[in-house]
Amino acid sequence: MLDALASHLDTFAALAPVWGYILIFAFMAIESSFIPFPSEIVMIPAGFLAARGELTLHAPVPDLVLACLVGLVGSLAGAYFNYYLSQKLGEPFLRRYGKWFFVKPEALDRACEVFNRYGGATTFICRLIPVIRQLISIPAGLAHMPLGKFTLFTGLGAGIWTTILAFVGYGLGRSAGEITYKELVHRGKAMIDANLVWVILGAVVLVGAYLAISKLVMRGAPKSDCQ
Repeated sequence: MLDALASHLDTFAALAPVWGYILIFAFMAIESSFIPFPSEIVMIPAGFLAARGELTLHAPVPDLVLACLVGLVGSLAGAYFNYYLSQKLGEPFLRRYGKWFFVKPEALDRACEVFNRYGGATTFICRLIPVIRQLISIPAGLAHMPLGKFTLFTGLGAGIWTTILAFVGYGLGRSAGEITYKELVHRGKAMIDANLVWVILGAVVLVGAYLAISKLVMRGAPKSDCQ
């Protein structure tokens, strides 16, 4: 799929000065929903185009920042779609008909298992893990995870992921000479895959710190007199 989509990037790049941010939002929303679509094909070229002044503002740093923000908003939109859709349809429907919407039973089982075992914080860590990244919003919706908490964890995870991809593309845009978009995506993806374990370990440390601080705060909180 990656190669097939990368072959069309020249067409999208030609539209980037006018439609770039709309395309980033739309494709990241699709990527964050249940439709299989690699985010590398969106945010790495976005960072690359920003570095070369070929996005809407024609200013590398502002374009990079805006691309990251738009990518984050698009990711949240797709995650909200999964979250609310799973609440509306329910687990029996998804297990019976999910395969027609690219939600395979075994993938749904895995996402639910991870969410049920480790709790809502998985919506943060799993945003950094391929495949399950798109599906973790479904068990969060089925479990009626509080929307504010869901938004916080999903936004943090999606924000880190889109920023990493965009910065990789930006770095290649600054350092690489003539390069095809297919080569760009593959080189960027290889760089990320080689260091993904450190990104996930960092996310685990952050979640551990959050849980430890939360436990400490709750332990020291005064007891309520309400009955």
